[in-house]
Amino acid sequence: MDPLTLKPNLLKNIIVRCLSFGVLIIAVRFAFLVAIRGQLCVASDDFCLFNVRYVSSVAVKSEKYIDFYSSVFQDLIAEGYLSPNSKALCIETVTGEEVHALKRIGVSESIGISKKASPPLILRGQAWNQPFKGNSFDFEFSSGLERSGFPVEFGWEICRTLKPGGFLVVHVTAKDAYSLQSFLDLFNCLRLIESLESYGPDSSTKIQEIVMKKERQNSPLNGNSGDKCSALELKREIIRNAEPLIKQEPLKPWITLKRNIRNIKYLTSMVDISFKRKFVYVDVGARSYGSSIGSWFKKQYPKQNKNFEIYAIEADKAFHEEYKMKKNVKLLPYAAWIRNETLFFEITRDPRKKDAMQKARGMGRKHPVQSSVTYVEDVDKIQGFDLAEWLKSVVSERDFVVMKMDVEGTEFHLMPRLIETGAICLIDEVFLECHYNRWQRCCPGQRNPKYHNTYAQCLDLFNSLRARGVLVHQWW
Repeated sequence: MDPLTLKPNLLKNIIVRCLSFGVLIIAVRFAFLVAIRGQLCVASDDFCLFNVRYVSSVAVKSEKYIDFYSSVFQDLIAEGYLSPNSKALCIETVTGEEVHALKRIGVSESIGISKKASPPLILRGQAWNQPFKGNSFDFEFSSGLERSGFPVEFGWEICRTLKPGGFLVVHVTAKDAYSLQSFLDLFNCLRLIESLESYGPDSSTKIQEIVMKKERQNSPLNGNSGDKCSALELKREIIRNAEPLIKQEPLKPWITLKRNIRNIKYLTSMVDISFKRKFVYVDVGARSYGSSIGSWFKKQYPKQNKNFEIYAIEADKAFHEEYKMKKNVKLLPYAAWIRNETLFFEITRDPRKKDAMQKARGMGRKHPVQSSVTYVEDVDKIQGFDLAEWLKSVVSERDFVVMKMDVEGTEFHLMPRLIETGAICLIDEVFLECHYNRWQRCCPGQRNPKYHNTYAQCLDLFNSLRARGVLVHQWW
């Protein structure tokens, strides 16, 4: 073959191989940027074949969200809460608009976390489980706290990963002052700087922008040891919106209850309880499961789709067997009292019923043996426990606690004890049956001698509780 013919073919093969190698390099580079790093190119890269603007594979809702957060962060820079040199974290950012916005305004050391990773902008992590060392960030931001599901753990993680002197900015849809206070209570290491109401990126949803600064390490929240509840004025404002107390003694209490229950303004119908740590219902004097837990609390109380821990406090053994079948209820088979001691209680029973179990279920209530009664009675030895101290060991002010109390006159002992110890401040809402010497159905013109207290004394008890910031409802 002519040597002159071989040279062009050899040159052509060399050129084709070089071009193929170049295409392979470009393809490998493209695969690395898109599949591994999640972007096409960043202008500052050492190897960037095309000078394009920063583009991410993260699914961005729209440019207006980035513009919105860019405006928010620029305002925070102007106010001194954020700087271009800050190391910033965006929490629960699903599609990454917040991180885009931070980088756009020059905060280059910005990263986000979400349940689903999308490198390089978003790492796998959650508000309550952040994949970073302690004191890592100067600035942290979240607009999706409602999605986290563990608000208290989120508070702990913020106190762990935020540097001393760093700022936390949160956008929440706090609908009322109560839920806002519940949110602030999550952060023991932070001090509130400001709270502003504004509109979100869609200009239709109101949000609360909360700015806080880390000043100390996190510390556990202890129970209230005094008789003054925190956020007293806030709770009084809620009480002012509650149903009024019935000032005149009802002639037919059961009929009054049925009418009044329609007027009750439940706390959960007035405020948002999303930022509470856990949700607890305590039925003091529960009797049978169907008496109030199954018939009222389970069916009628508005729970905002929260799962409540339920405690049934009932000393009468006649009702204990039933609770063994209720796995979602914790039975305390004791008498609620002001101290831990053995008590002698009269169990009043209806003498017209022959069967012992039926007698117990007829009027199976407890009251101190000193009370005067005219019914047939048995005297039982029962273990009493300090309700106030037990409550302080089980819940904190971070929890949402509802209590129903029907203790046959012992409320005049228990309520002062709860106030004295500060345990009353742990209860958000109380449904209290106050026992007094009612008119008897059987005997017109005669009052029930079972109780010595009057309706006026019951009314004083309700008023004193509401004055202390306790949302208490009259119950019969």
